[in-house]
Amino acid sequence: MVEDSIKKKRIESIRYLYYSKPEVQKAIFEYCKNRETVPRYFEGFGKRPDNLQYIGDIFELVKKGATSFHCSEEIWEDPLRISMDMDEEEFNNLRTGWDLVIDIDCKYFDYAKLAAQAVIETLKRFGIENVGLKFSGNKGFHIVVPWKAFPKEINGIPTERFFPDLPRKLIEFLRNYSEKVFKESLPEDFYAQFKNAKIKRGIKCKNCNELADIYERIDLHCNFCKIGEMKKVSKDFVREKYFCPECKREMIQKSKLEIYECKKCNLDSTKNPDKFSSTEEIDLFGLMGLDFILISPRHLFRSPYSLHEKTGLSSVVLTQSELKDFEPKQANPLDVRIRSFSPEPKENEAQELIIEALDWYKNREISEGKDEKKITGKYANFKPIKVNNLMEDQFPPCIQNILKGLEDGKKRSLFVLINIFRSVGMEKQEMEKKIFEWNQKNKPPLKKGYIDGQLKWTYNNKPKLPPNCKKFYQEIGICKPDGYCSKIKNPLNYVIRKNFSKNKINKNKDKKS
Repeated sequence: MVEDSIKKKRIESIRYLYYSKPEVQKAIFEYCKNRETVPRYFEGFGKRPDNLQYIGDIFELVKKGATSFHCSEEIWEDPLRISMDMDEEEFNNLRTGWDLVIDIDCKYFDYAKLAAQAVIETLKRFGIENVGLKFSGNKGFHIVVPWKAFPKEINGIPTERFFPDLPRKLIEFLRNYSEKVFKESLPEDFYAQFKNAKIKRGIKCKNCNELADIYERIDLHCNFCKIGEMKKVSKDFVREKYFCPECKREMIQKSKLEIYECKKCNLDSTKNPDKFSSTEEIDLFGLMGLDFILISPRHLFRSPYSLHEKTGLSSVVLTQSELKDFEPKQANPLDVRIRSFSPEPKENEAQELIIEALDWYKNREISEGKDEKKITGKYANFKPIKVNNLMEDQFPPCIQNILKGLEDGKKRSLFVLINIFRSVGMEKQEMEKKIFEWNQKNKPPLKKGYIDGQLKWTYNNKPKLPPNCKKFYQEIGICKPDGYCSKIKNPLNYVIRKNFSKNKINKNKDKKS
């Protein structure tokens, strides 16, 4: 209680002066726009949902006792419309984007800096230079890849709809890859430094790099009742003595085997001994403090330039070059330098990261025997329909108009072409040839990297039907219906009917001749 009183006095002594600065208010407001933003009072958080409508709202909340501000990584059309009664589809329709926020919370500050450097270096290796970096105000850092760095569609589906599944996969990939980079930066005396420290150690699963659960499988026997029992006991709960359930006498331990299990990968050392490390290792993931909790719907994190209640320090934004020599005292709220937490990225700057992360995740699922993804809904039983002697004139007018090249609607049209080509069983090489030939006719063409990313994504998923007729095709002016169009609802149906009819005519001609 005395400690809380001291912290409260420290915050009270500076918050009015600090938050009254226009540049601080502007920095908080600029990042928090269109995000759910909730004030924290020393005793707890304010009501939800809430957001900042005007810059002046910040100081008005400070006058009412606000000590800090916490915002969502998700970006919303209108944060005030968020409701716990909404279903997933309603949340998806209201969400307009999300930042990838990586939270590093390590109690060893020098290693928190090394972990942050490892994550930033990993992002650079996958083509991402423009990342935001800020001190959390206490023991760690927040790193952000801005929403603008991500492609706006993946296989024709708006990227904002992949939250939280896609960012979780990205974080898991970064967590795994950056551990290797982190290892490269460790000092030579690292293991000596932590020899006696209370850090989790154990046998690692080679598949996911996480520490395995350790059990003992004990074969017990009662000489009096002549019964046996096999027990599997967590290493933390192993007992010296076990007693017979019938006569209550002490049972004899005939044999004992240590077993390692990774529940995440569904592996155990009795069936997969080569999947586990042979010696005990330090839990570097735990030491790095990469936090997965932040990647969840409506989770809040401290906004840039908010004060931290425990330390009285500001959550200051840093440049990457400042990280190495940064010390918490440099976050003195009365002497902060204001910068933007969200740098301006290049278009599709995060596309390579998405491709590599999803490939890594897919390969890991294959090694775990989980590669058969369960697909539900209207595509659950959909399989490609192999058509014979397919000619370009058997595609509907809308597809033929797309293939002539476009100025508008190119990305959506790419989604249409990929899915109709896959749906008719077109071979991968032929499909890619047709798509890249089509792209050369576009004004201007789509970037090759964007097409490569969409193709790579689609190869990891089952084919989907192209969109039904009318709406999209009419919007970009390519819907020019002919006699067949009145009988069908989807371009794929057109191809099947036209192909069947053409083949039937050719068959009859062959019979007559």
